[in-house]
Amino acid sequence: MLTGLAQLGHAYLSFLNPLSILFGLGGALVGIIVGCLPGLSATLCIALLTTMTIKLPANDAILILVCSYVGTLYGGSRTAILLNIPGTAANAASCADGHALALRGEAGRAIGIATSGAFTSTLIGVLCLAAFTPVLGNVALSFGSFEFFWLALFGVTMSGTLVGDDPLKGWLMGLLGLFVAQIGQDGLYAHDRFTFEWDQLSGGIALIPALVGAFGFAEILTTLARPKEPKLVELKDSVLPRFREVVEHWPTVVRSGLIGVFTGLMPGVGEDAGAWMSYAAAKAVSKKPEEFGKGSIDGLMAAETGDMASIPGHIIPCLALGIPGSAPSAVLMAAMILHGIQPGPMMMIEHPEFVYDVVAMTTLAMFSILVFGLFLVKPLLLVLRVKRTILMPIIFVLCTIGAFATASRLFDVYAMLVIGIVAFFLRGKGYQMAPFVLGLVLGGILDKNLRRGLVLSDGAIEPFFTRPISMVLAAATIFTLLLYVPAFKAGLRALGRPVRRLLSRRPVADG
Repeated sequence: MLTGLAQLGHAYLSFLNPLSILFGLGGALVGIIVGCLPGLSATLCIALLTTMTIKLPANDAILILVCSYVGTLYGGSRTAILLNIPGTAANAASCADGHALALRGEAGRAIGIATSGAFTSTLIGVLCLAAFTPVLGNVALSFGSFEFFWLALFGVTMSGTLVGDDPLKGWLMGLLGLFVAQIGQDGLYAHDRFTFEWDQLSGGIALIPALVGAFGFAEILTTLARPKEPKLVELKDSVLPRFREVVEHWPTVVRSGLIGVFTGLMPGVGEDAGAWMSYAAAKAVSKKPEEFGKGSIDGLMAAETGDMASIPGHIIPCLALGIPGSAPSAVLMAAMILHGIQPGPMMMIEHPEFVYDVVAMTTLAMFSILVFGLFLVKPLLLVLRVKRTILMPIIFVLCTIGAFATASRLFDVYAMLVIGIVAFFLRGKGYQMAPFVLGLVLGGILDKNLRRGLVLSDGAIEPFFTRPISMVLAAATIFTLLLYVPAFKAGLRALGRPVRRLLSRRPVADG
């Protein structure tokens, strides 16, 4: 306990220097700008910045990426409030109440509420990040190849069911990601797979070009396909939050913050799930649920608190288990690997100080969004006035540079373009990219641990089902799949009817 506190204190002191503060503020500012631009995502922002910070020391590069991650999700609330268009998917829950407040002439008040909610929820997430990551990392030391196989498969399964309206489409995209991850030489015997005797494919499809294509180039094509520019609501009132409103809604902040962290711990669940679950919980316990969707302070506070608290929640399994909780945390994990830091159970043994460094980075990001959110509102809103026809070519150039910069291979640029075009058409048919990214990131983990487990068990599959932790993860994965089988759902409803009847009976009074 004392050792952890000492390492945490040392981490905070190590970032209290002008260069680190400058990197943190710069990363948060870039993230807010990207978040303010409808159609651009945190995944794209982190992927592009990964390529631009590849030559920096590991801690400085990860600091910029963490701050940009937090900044992007916060910046997305601006467009949700002023344009009724979520800057990122996580800000969709903020549109109804945030834009309703803006239409009433209270746009500044709405931005102030979003800022205070983002700051306090990130604080809750930071506390959970510092407390739970070392504990989960120590528990994960008992995981073997059998457990990590099921954990990776469970992550893809969850992402398929909780992203989009059709779980089948989500699972298909997850399987597509798993397949793309198998292209190239296998991790045990360096045997070529799915290369079709094409030497360029022997190295596989690199993660960063694939992510830039799926989220960057596809977003450019999608944005340019929209018919017209959205109308911006003018900002007339003050953005400084009222202290009384923040204090009055502290139960919402705490509840939504904990819900956001909890959803972040679940592999494959995006930040938008934290926002919507927090919003639903706030409406369920509210004394005025009829105000939700019409400018409710409680609703806006819950939505912004839930999505921001999920960021530290997603980082916890990323560091402790090596399993990213969302698409942006998957890119963040890839950046850590590029800088020689391998997330996973061995993190607390090989790099125990890095966990506390990430806690300090997230804290710096938290204060950065507070500074920019309260004192640089109007200058940042000028970004919303930039026309898409000017902005998108610039983003395309950055995508091309980013795809090429990681390995200096022209093949990576071609891969980015092909994946981007395919992703654009798939998105038009309702297929989401988050399961694809999770499958791509977790594909290597699943493949290596499946093969390693079969080697350890001499080809037997029983240990995948008989070891205690494997049994639990296998049951959770299979149950999640069965929940979407009509016959199984009907059976569960039939079993639940007698229980509901029993619970609904009222005791008969004596006499």
